[in-house]
Amino acid sequence: MNETTSPLTRAERLDRLPVNREHHRLVVGSGIGWALDAMDVGLISFVMTALVAQWGLSNGEVSWIGSIGFVGMALGATLGGLLADRFGRRQVFALTLLVFGLATGAAALSWSVGALLVFRFLIGLGLGAELPVASTLVSEFAPARVRGRVVVLLEAFWAVGWTLAALIGYFVVPAGDDGWRWALALGAVPALYAVVVRRGLPESVRFLELRGRTDEAEATVRRFERAADVAPVPSPAPAPPTAPPGARALWTGGAARRTAALWIVWFSINFAYYGAFIWLPTLLFNDGFSLVKSFEYTLYITLAQLPGYAVAAYLIEKWGRRPTLATFLLGSALGAGLFAAADADTAVLLTGMVLSFFNLGAWGALYAVTPEIYPTALRATGAGAAAGFGRLASIAAPLCVPLLVDAGGTGLVFATFAAFFLVASLAALALPELRGRSLDADTARGVTPSGLRG
Repeated sequence: MNETTSPLTRAERLDRLPVNREHHRLVVGSGIGWALDAMDVGLISFVMTALVAQWGLSNGEVSWIGSIGFVGMALGATLGGLLADRFGRRQVFALTLLVFGLATGAAALSWSVGALLVFRFLIGLGLGAELPVASTLVSEFAPARVRGRVVVLLEAFWAVGWTLAALIGYFVVPAGDDGWRWALALGAVPALYAVVVRRGLPESVRFLELRGRTDEAEATVRRFERAADVAPVPSPAPAPPTAPPGARALWTGGAARRTAALWIVWFSINFAYYGAFIWLPTLLFNDGFSLVKSFEYTLYITLAQLPGYAVAAYLIEKWGRRPTLATFLLGSALGAGLFAAADADTAVLLTGMVLSFFNLGAWGALYAVTPEIYPTALRATGAGAAAGFGRLASIAAPLCVPLLVDAGGTGLVFATFAAFFLVASLAALALPELRGRSLDADTARGVTPSGLRG
């Protein structure tokens, strides 16, 4: 039997395909949701700065506005991964968009700090669940030879969304007393987009096979094959349906070491990134920049994220996952250290752009690595748990910034972030290198769905 008619699993049939319009639709469809997430997270940094001036908030109150959303994100990421392994990636993705879109629109009507905190928590529930689920869905469709690059490109939509937030922050928030309300009202768009996601994106073939829904899995694979003009070949019967193993499997056998390293990276990068970028406009404002100038500098620093993603997307398949992630985390540490020492306007701008370039490239590499290191039955659970643990740092970081400012000013704040980036870079070296490997090579990776050594 020749190669074109030999039985291939459905996962192998997906891996052999060239990138085609169905992949583009999946990445763009998921990426728009990702960008809307980023826009919402980015907007709160500008809203915080406006409320300091308008409501006369203390640093403590501002810290809780920045942190409460991450409390929701920590819970949402963990639950979202578990639900996605039980009910499907697409279903949970659409639900999370709906939740955080509606909550963001409601936040625009906030009448007090307490009301805003409640809405920010609900927003965080949706945001936290969406990101690991979307990266898992895309990674399970991307051909193995370009999977890392495709996931980094998905993550690049974060820069698009944060840039939109910076533009809204620059043009809308300072426009009047209700500028911040209009900015948040724009964040309700994901509620409408959730309908598009539910109708247009495919469900993971690997998930469908695990649930015994082979007809749906076959139809989805053929949809991608038609788009690539590739003839289908027979697929052997998949293994019998299995129940998801649960979060305990993350700490069993071969999965435990990689889980520990992954969680350290997630915690450290979350602390440094969200501590820096949630507070950046306010720190610039407190250091003597005008409201408009602090927003303008934040916009320029944000734009440096885009080339960071582009370089990471190239290197992730050229160098591999582990060296790319570790290098960009080292660059982030350097950028944060230089920002800590910056004492002139131009130096603040340039070192901030260096930090932004390397930090967001590191995020892209991290999202490429995370879904790969677990088997299909545990993939969304593992990605969600890592993200959820990382969100604990994103809760703590905005609360720690005022304490660090009081102890040593902006310089100490960013020196601390540099130390966290350095820790993350060292932990990244303990992650497995899986460039070009099939997502289904679980036994070759030493990890079975139960988490035991294969």
